[in-house]
Amino acid sequence: MGGMVIIGAGHAAGQAAASLRQEGYEGEIVIVGDEPHIPYQRPPLSKQYLSGEQGIERVYLRPEKFYADKDITVRTSQRVESIDTSAQCIATESGETIDYDKLLLATGGRPRKLDLPGSDLAGIHYLRTIADVDAIRAEFGTGKKLVIVGGGYIGLEVASVGIQAGLDVHVLEMEERILQRVTTPEMSAYYHSLHEGRGVHIHTSTLVSGFAGEDSLQAVQCGDQEFPADIAVVGIGIVPNVEVAEAAGLECDNGILVDDHCATSAPNVYAAGDCTNHPNALLDRRLRLESVPNAMEQARVAASNMCGGDKSYASIPWFWSDQYELKLQMVGFSADGDTQVVRGDQAANQFAVFYLKDGNVVAADAVNSPKEFMVCKQLIGKPVDADSLADPEVDLKSLLG
Repeated sequence: MGGMVIIGAGHAAGQAAASLRQEGYEGEIVIVGDEPHIPYQRPPLSKQYLSGEQGIERVYLRPEKFYADKDITVRTSQRVESIDTSAQCIATESGETIDYDKLLLATGGRPRKLDLPGSDLAGIHYLRTIADVDAIRAEFGTGKKLVIVGGGYIGLEVASVGIQAGLDVHVLEMEERILQRVTTPEMSAYYHSLHEGRGVHIHTSTLVSGFAGEDSLQAVQCGDQEFPADIAVVGIGIVPNVEVAEAAGLECDNGILVDDHCATSAPNVYAAGDCTNHPNALLDRRLRLESVPNAMEQARVAASNMCGGDKSYASIPWFWSDQYELKLQMVGFSADGDTQVVRGDQAANQFAVFYLKDGNVVAADAVNSPKEFMVCKQLIGKPVDADSLADPEVDLKSLLG
């Protein structure tokens, strides 16, 4: 029989392979990824890698040498065609079969694509891979017109890099406000004015209807409105890569369904990261998260259980976003709160917003406030006096009780 096989080569895959060795597993470990790279981090792609601040070596999760030292085989540019859960093997597109004792699906997600007139014109990009960013960066240039479709975190991160690189940037958002799905009206308004203040043009309630151009993009069309464009970057969400799992008979529903041990509905098959739909005992509901901390934590839990452990996954989700010199750190879901408390000064771009439900902290957003954020993570679920939270004179740590 084979050893441990991991499909995918992102954060979850790289972490799982490392964790398997940390757990003392000595057998064969094979990572199969469809990109030509060893496991790498996606968050810097839309930020430091796009801006040129970080080279590719800095983006890799671990250096190439790590895999050789730990005797981990990384097969790049190989797409998995199918999984046979009864024979316990996978088949690649090239026709090769790889046996496994335990299999981890870390297939991640892919960008949701637009299917509109002109959407295959040159100059229209999505942002998920190193190759995507290399293509975008190659077209960047001072004074060029960059139109971003989607006012979520990816879109706004690209906008901040674009404006700093001297491009003329327009963001088109179909909802009434940017970040509508992920944050409160107040935080949306804060980021709206931040970007406009830096020169980004934001257009809300603006739905893209098509793209105009001969061979390459010349304009983005929104009904009878047109936005001239040399480059368009589309960031309208992620679709989980579940097709191979589904074809193998694994239960899927907005992701590959796993239990709190990261086990799928098939024996000896686990899943971790963006592709999973998992239970969260702390929030008492199922979630599918697109987040690095979730991918890393699930990978550790899966690796332990693949080695015969009995680890359960339960942590409060947290996320971050870098825009300009501002670091936004978020924990929990602001929508779960019924009241909000602001601590610090929004005008000075250094503040935290706490979200409470029935007097307990359920979430927080912190801008350039790493110390507050660290304490926020520990305050989740605890009853806290709102006035003390809002008072910068009160030491947050004293509220931990």
